[in-house]
Amino acid sequence: MTPSRPTIYFIRHGETDWNLEGRLQGQKDIPLNDVGRVQAEEAGRKLRTLAPHIEDLAYVASPMTRTRETMEILRGTLGLHPETYKLDERLVELTFGSWEGMTWKEVRKAEPSLAALREQDKWHYAPPGGGESYAMLVERIRPVLDDLTRDTVVVAHGGVARAFLAIACNINARQAASMDIWQGRVLVIEGRQHRWV
Repeated sequence: MTPSRPTIYFIRHGETDWNLEGRLQGQKDIPLNDVGRVQAEEAGRKLRTLAPHIEDLAYVASPMTRTRETMEILRGTLGLHPETYKLDERLVELTFGSWEGMTWKEVRKAEPSLAALREQDKWHYAPPGGGESYAMLVERIRPVLDDLTRDTVVVAHGGVARAFLAIACNINARQAASMDIWQGRVLVIEGRQHRWV
């Protein structure tokens, strides 16, 4: 029997202007907007109610601006030093290749056949121009999960959350690819179970 994995408190970065406009951010480094900063504070307050010993948790974030800002606001809200956390390059969002910066409406108009292929199999489709599929992302994310040694706060991205859920909670690929990943909330992953707070 394998030992159970530590609890993960997963927080998606707060809103950016590109989120608001429905643009595919991927690995474009877009900062939080005012709503996103408030969401980061909300996530910090929720985390305090979930984890009684916040100072004993590990804290790790994607190195992108929007995730670092979220982590630093969240830690400040908790009364912790804002910049005392680790960065992990493996947690960057999947890349949408040449589609980054476009809305789905623009993608469907510019490349309708490719957009249709992705809709048929979101999990395995890699967008043109060096894009990643969720299946590729899972291979990048799995070692992050394997490396966790204690309960951890992870601040990353929507795609990364879907990969975490597929790996840690055995959620099937089709379902995981379409799950809503909320901003300003905490996704708690304990064993094979998950819940939003």
